[in-house]
Amino acid sequence: MSAEPPRILVVDDESQILRALRVVLREAGFEVVPAETAKEALDRAAVRPPQAAIVDLVLPDGDGIEVTRRLREWSDMPILVLSAIGEEEQKVRALEAGADDYITKPFGARELVARLQAALRRAGRGEEPAVTVEGLEIDLAARTVKREGEPIHLTPIEFDLLRVLVRNRGRLLTHRALLSEVWGPEYVDDIQPLRTHIARLRAKIEPEGRPKYIVTDPGVGYRFSS
Repeated sequence: MSAEPPRILVVDDESQILRALRVVLREAGFEVVPAETAKEALDRAAVRPPQAAIVDLVLPDGDGIEVTRRLREWSDMPILVLSAIGEEEQKVRALEAGADDYITKPFGARELVARLQAALRRAGRGEEPAVTVEGLEIDLAARTVKREGEPIHLTPIEFDLLRVLVRNRGRLLTHRALLSEVWGPEYVDDIQPLRTHIARLRAKIEPEGRPKYIVTDPGVGYRFSS
């Protein structure tokens, strides 16, 4: 007996986008559960929980941020939000509400599927004692880092930043999320130290200083390339 395809809740009130998402995701091997309103989305998720959700930020009876928050109350499923260009503040709020990533409209089918697949892989991955990504070896338990076999010395703050990014690799983390995790919730509005330490971390681990592992999403945060 073949395994059932992953069920993806897709929430968007624009019928054209909803149809396009259904086609794209079905061709990629997913079962699509469509919803056009926040209420319909929450009802369908409660009746038969999906493996992931794609939620538009603007809905006729609410917004995707509230849908994300409500889903996150009882589920760890990956949640991707759809947003229009220029909605940076909304993107940050969605990520802080529990979204794993976002896709900006208009979006490419390949990018959407790739981000969804990456989110599902992260969800199925347990705690890893060591991670190797393109020549960079990070031992989370021993707190050691090597590049091409050569040890790299990181300060405690630099390693803590790297650890949080690596544990969430592929996922966009907001400035506030990183500041809260590494420095504490009382420092979430002080972005300059974060930028300074990210720059120093990049100088040590990135080949020739080019951003390869730690990618910036301007105005929102950082992600560790997976």
